[in-house]
Amino acid sequence: MKITRIINNNVVCAVNDRRQEMMLLGSGIGFQKKKGDDVDTVKIEKEFFLKSKNVSGKLYALLAQIPMEYIRVSDSIIQYAKQSLNKELNENIYLTLTDHINFAVARYKQGMNFNNALLSEIKAFYSNEFRVAMKARDMINEEFNITLPEDEAGFIALHIVNAELGSEMEETMKITQFIHKVLNIIRYQFNIHFNESSLHYSRLVTHLKFFAYRLFNNTVVKSGDSDFLHIIKEKYSQEYQCSLRIAQLIRVDYGKELTEDELVYLTVHIKRVIDEEKD
Repeated sequence: MKITRIINNNVVCAVNDRRQEMMLLGSGIGFQKKKGDDVDTVKIEKEFFLKSKNVSGKLYALLAQIPMEYIRVSDSIIQYAKQSLNKELNENIYLTLTDHINFAVARYKQGMNFNNALLSEIKAFYSNEFRVAMKARDMINEEFNITLPEDEAGFIALHIVNAELGSEMEETMKITQFIHKVLNIIRYQFNIHFNESSLHYSRLVTHLKFFAYRLFNNTVVKSGDSDFLHIIKEKYSQEYQCSLRIAQLIRVDYGKELTEDELVYLTVHIKRVIDEEKD
């Protein structure tokens, strides 16, 4: 492998025999090296092959400013998240999570702790991602000998959700707030307390998460069988009225209109979770 770029003493870019560019980490791997030199393969600790030139370019710029420990712990967290959640993650997380860890550690050392206003919602709506994020927080604490608060696990969970959806942090926070609003409408209309560990509650939240993603990206499901909507309106009239209230919220707050199919799916999910709460 030949070096194509020196990021710092511990990070270089190189091309392999198949002309693929990759990023290599290792203590001293770039020390006294220059473009065109052979890579000292003995010093390679981590190899990264990022498909996106935009992501890799920004990551190179970040790693030129911070120690390699940050990308190393970030990669460990990402691999753990992929394995635990059994999901692929958008590679942009290498940039966003590494940058966040760097910022979080710096803030901690300066005595600046940020409260996560969405922590309770994150725990409820993204319980699996939050569980992974708590492990990630422990990994960061151990690596840098610090004690980050639970709020930081909430921020990390959002980065994981971003990578699952392929969205930006601002959009993920918008989705989280949207789910909170919708669940409040259901909660107050039926005067119930959700069992957050139940299967149908989990399915409802998952539906709302991906529904909101489609909504904010203008890819809502198109209307299909209007006869089915008529059956749902008759059979689940209270739940359908609740869906109409949610549609009104979406119209007023987001300027979007729900299709008939979206109303049907939403009504069915509401019906399931309400029936479960009654049992």
